[in-house]
Amino acid sequence: MKITVYGAEVQCASCVGAPSSTETYEWLQSALGRKYPEQSFSFEYIDFEQSEDDFALALKDDEWFYPLVLLDGEVIDEGVVQLRKVYAAIEAKQGSVNHIK
Repeated sequence: MKITVYGAEVQCASCVGAPSSTETYEWLQSALGRKYPEQSFSFEYIDFEQSEDDFALALKDDEWFYPLVLLDGEVIDEGVVQLRKVYAAIEAKQGSVNHIK
């Protein structure tokens, strides 16, 4: 499973007091490693101000809040990221993978 976090060096105006994008990225790596030690994750951080892909452009157009968190290319949370949403998305994905096998 691939976790992608889109963020920026400057904290979003509506996220004052919340962890920065890079702090969120590092926090997710640690939390997911502890919660799912048997699951292999790859992590990617993208500074959306330096990117021109669709998610970066949507962030620039204020269609999403950042940090924006994706699981295998699908948005699972934005802004002040909540672990329960991330866990739910991972478990739903694990369930669909186990169902296919």
